[in-house]
Amino acid sequence: MLTCTVNGEARTLPEPLTVAQLLERLGYDRRRVAVEVNGMVVPAVRHAEQALASADHVEIVTLVGGGAPEGEPDDKPLVIGKFTFRSRLITGTGKYASYELMRDCLAASDCEVTTVAVRRERLVDKQGRNILDYLDLKRYTILPNTAGCFSAEDAVRHARLARELLANLGNPGADWVKLECLGDVKTLLPDPLATLTATEQLVKEGFQVLVYTSDDPIMARHLKAAGAVSVMPAGSPIGSGQGVLNANNIRIILDYLKDGDPDYPVIVDAGVGTASDVAVAMELGCDGVLLNTGIAHARDALRMAHAMRHACAAGRLAYLAGRIPRKLYAQASSPMEGRIAPSGL
Repeated sequence: MLTCTVNGEARTLPEPLTVAQLLERLGYDRRRVAVEVNGMVVPAVRHAEQALASADHVEIVTLVGGGAPEGEPDDKPLVIGKFTFRSRLITGTGKYASYELMRDCLAASDCEVTTVAVRRERLVDKQGRNILDYLDLKRYTILPNTAGCFSAEDAVRHARLARELLANLGNPGADWVKLECLGDVKTLLPDPLATLTATEQLVKEGFQVLVYTSDDPIMARHLKAAGAVSVMPAGSPIGSGQGVLNANNIRIILDYLKDGDPDYPVIVDAGVGTASDVAVAMELGCDGVLLNTGIAHARDALRMAHAMRHACAAGRLAYLAGRIPRKLYAQASSPMEGRIAPSGL
């Protein structure tokens, strides 16, 4: 028997033994390693003839990725009222083909907040299941919304009931509400007067109000002044999948609401159809995106949930990095200096 040191570890090996036999014994592919014995490289063509002796020091190396991986640059968290989150993507729970798919898509999106509507309790569905059985209330902060309300009075009633329900469940979402006061069944656009009235009332009652509104910058200013902790302009009509139709108005809203208050959260809500829509919203400088149909009605909802997650992160990084200026004419990326003389001169 012979005793060698192999990659810093003492080993007792049968004798005689060649480098080729050692590699075979260790299960290494000789084409993918390089071997050094006592400080001298042993070429692969000599592996079969290079005998090892006691006290030999053998190093066997292969290729690995160079350097330590660098993580993404640090970013401040999303702060909405008294809540703080890492993820800037908020997803809904409606329209999924099954509760199981909803649960898996929420996880794939990496969201920390999910919206739920307040409805008369039917206890269980036709299969005997309740949505709460598929929501991890320790993982997600529930954001109750007043979807389907067409008056300030109804919206306030829904918010009060949601607060009671979530308080009973011990979920921190009891302290806030996503306010929707719709003005029209066909377009599902918000009623500005009812929305402002409901915002003022809910703020008086101690709610943290995230308010769905149109892309009207003037209305956005009124809602912030009324005490909303986040103004959520629609990219386009709810469920339309048209993306951000009026980027200029979103830019104006951002400019108005963040003037002197740069961390005030503006979140695009509604109309997102695919991942690029999310990236566009985030690149504009929005603080987050809320969506539902874009995932739930995708041909492959689970795959789309992953896409939305990455698009949100990519858009945020691109915004923070800063895009290059748009130019009318081309600008070569390779230097023009030092080129060889043109042919014929």
